[in-house]
Amino acid sequence: MEMQAPKGTKDMLPQDAYKWNFVEKTFRDVAKYYGMREIRTPMFEHTELFARGVGDTTDIVQKEMYTFNDKGNRSITLKPEGTAGAGRAFIESRLFNEAQPTKLYYITPCFRYENVQKGRFRQFHQFGTEVYGSKEPSMDAEVIALAMQVLKTLGLQSLSLNINNLGCPSCRPKYNEALKNYLKENYDNLCPLCQSRFEKNPMRILDCKEKKCKEITKNAPIILDYMCEECDTHFDAVKKYLTALNIPYTVDPGIVRGLDYYTKTIFEILNDEFTVCGGGRYDKLIEELGGPEMPAVGFGMGIERLIMILEKEGIEIPNENLFDLYIGARGDEAKFAAFTLANKLREVGIKTEVNHMGRSVKAEMKYANKIGAAFTTILGDDELQNKVIKLKRMSDGEQFEVSLDNIQEIANAIK
Repeated sequence: MEMQAPKGTKDMLPQDAYKWNFVEKTFRDVAKYYGMREIRTPMFEHTELFARGVGDTTDIVQKEMYTFNDKGNRSITLKPEGTAGAGRAFIESRLFNEAQPTKLYYITPCFRYENVQKGRFRQFHQFGTEVYGSKEPSMDAEVIALAMQVLKTLGLQSLSLNINNLGCPSCRPKYNEALKNYLKENYDNLCPLCQSRFEKNPMRILDCKEKKCKEITKNAPIILDYMCEECDTHFDAVKKYLTALNIPYTVDPGIVRGLDYYTKTIFEILNDEFTVCGGGRYDKLIEELGGPEMPAVGFGMGIERLIMILEKEGIEIPNENLFDLYIGARGDEAKFAAFTLANKLREVGIKTEVNHMGRSVKAEMKYANKIGAAFTTILGDDELQNKVIKLKRMSDGEQFEVSLDNIQEIANAIK
């Protein structure tokens, strides 16, 4: 039987690699404008990290994690998202002792066992940022601005930003009580999962995708009506900073996000019906993971979904030529000379290919055209004797004579 990739995974083939390279380079370049430094954490962590950090009432922890016991009978989980692992590394490496804020970004694979659908996979890749140490609303706005700049740099224009505030430990209990009072009349009609969330984390019920639960919660009280003065002031300031940056937004009380660690600001960036990016503030996460009091804010965006949206929008990702130069050869001596010349050119930054398939000269030129070589040349007895070759520019057929022995002259002609 022919082997196939596991359901929910997708190969990145060579003809698509340039898209990923371009998107990832854009992430890195924009992140550096904001003083972000890269962090890489393991693909698996102790399961307890996600239960404590992500939240044991979330869909991720309850239904979607890839969890197993290793040979030491330790419970290990493939990371379902990047924030908890980054927080663990921040604490373990004692980065909190450095001058704050600490600004980090990562590009990482993540794993969730969920229904496979368009733009959603069981192994996916995520670009994320984590900023520790600042409780100022200006940092919320800066993180949102970074996300918007990434997406606009990639060419997306039809973007909408929705924001909400989830309150803090001071005001959220009052809201939870009001929400429970509203929901208890329909408790028996909630799905079993939401019934289990009713006492411990009723806000999770607002994020349920079950039709009957969505119908029950559509007129539920909103947390914006229960915010304490500190949260209210913070949210107003975030809005003012976004306005100062000319970033339009909509306040959407229905956003709760799917992770328990969020406090105060949360946001989503959408392109039509697709959520491209989601994030917010999580001021208690580092403490929850055993670290010091340390405010934090960040976001994550899925790379597969982003590339799908770019293609859907007809945004062309630039593809570099695979080869700058193809060197053909007539005769054994010329083949040897072509082989050595190619390697010398590679050393000075010229992407070069030679005939490794025993093709005829005519077939070589067809192949050079097929692989999109910018220039071609043919080595034969005359070229070897006269120490001169002709470079042919494939775009217009113009030819240039250059010295065979002057590697830099050849490179300059091609560049």
